[in-house]
Amino acid sequence: MKNKIQLHIFLTSLGLLLTISTTLNVCAQTSGILLSDDHGKTIYAKNPDNPLIPASTLKILTSLAAIKMFGQDFHFQTWACYDRTTRDLYLKGFGDPLFISEEITTFADQISHHIFKLVSKGIISSGVIRNIIVDQTYFAPQITIPGAGASSNPYDATNGALCANFNTIFLKWDSRSKQYISAERQTPFPDILAKQIRSGSKKSDRILLSYNLRQKYPGILMHYFIEQSGVKITGSVQTGNFTGSEKDCIVHTSSFSLADIIKKLLEFSNNFIANQLMLTMGARTYGPPATLEKGTAVLNKFAQESLGLMNASIVEGSGLSRRNQLTPAQMKDILIAFMPWYEFLRRDGNEFYKTGTLSDVRSRAGFIRGKDSRLYPFVIMLNQTHTGYDAIRRMLKEKVNLQFKP
Repeated sequence: MKNKIQLHIFLTSLGLLLTISTTLNVCAQTSGILLSDDHGKTIYAKNPDNPLIPASTLKILTSLAAIKMFGQDFHFQTWACYDRTTRDLYLKGFGDPLFISEEITTFADQISHHIFKLVSKGIISSGVIRNIIVDQTYFAPQITIPGAGASSNPYDATNGALCANFNTIFLKWDSRSKQYISAERQTPFPDILAKQIRSGSKKSDRILLSYNLRQKYPGILMHYFIEQSGVKITGSVQTGNFTGSEKDCIVHTSSFSLADIIKKLLEFSNNFIANQLMLTMGARTYGPPATLEKGTAVLNKFAQESLGLMNASIVEGSGLSRRNQLTPAQMKDILIAFMPWYEFLRRDGNEFYKTGTLSDVRSRAGFIRGKDSRLYPFVIMLNQTHTGYDAIRRMLKEKVNLQFKP
């Protein structure tokens, strides 16, 4: 009986190896596989030094760079300044990728409380705001991310210094009123946004705002929530330059830590969040405004100087571009450095992983937890072929199982 079991294991392993061998012989220069132990010692490798397209597995590098720069307990801030003379309210963003309706509601309450306090102290006569002025200058305008499309779909959401709800609105058709309404209870749908509705929209649809409107959208939502709190607003929402200073401004600190943000980034493979982090790192390192060039300079410098990855090519932070190039060996080094935060990755049984998919590109990187409770970093990069992907995964898991020696 024991001999039969051993024969079955041998034949199964042989079948997997033949499948993988056939696949990689066909596309020898466009595929790479690597499995190592938790110290980086190679257990299995195929084309480990071939530069390949990592797709969304690149988000692991972006996440790691952000953790190293800011710390996982970092919280983004957004500023407001109320001009007592002009009665204008200024808003300034610094790249917060999760400035969502719930956060804006909390910030609006902060601002309203500040204004009512000024009234109660007799510093101003009444709680009135004239204009709301949104300052987007911490980021350069209209940053184009390589590989991103120009569609109105939310996965093509564009980046900015102050973005509300990923620069998108989520709508649904209300058959009773025969019009679109907000599909999110926490998010209003002011009349000014109705112009975003196009014929052919689905019964429920999340759409990307036009560039001009998305610049003002945080102010539009702030306008609504502040009025709900009882403060009167007499003017309009505009864009302009922030006039206050840090010492006299109202500071909103996000309820989301960087750890929270990265977990969402990796779970949902959010391109917008990844590039917000990249751009913010660029502005923090080289000074505002954030630009693509500053952001990618940070990532490439981090890859080279902190991880020793020579000749890696990183042109944006999410993996959208085909011009991103990493070898499986370099991705393995990224994983080794990311190991303290492996639980930020998606989990499937004993596997913690990040996938990446583009047309004719399929990748997967992460950790397999062995029966010895050790983590085994693995990398699968298939460019121009998807053949053998599942067989490769099974083979790597089998090799991890063989490391356990009770």
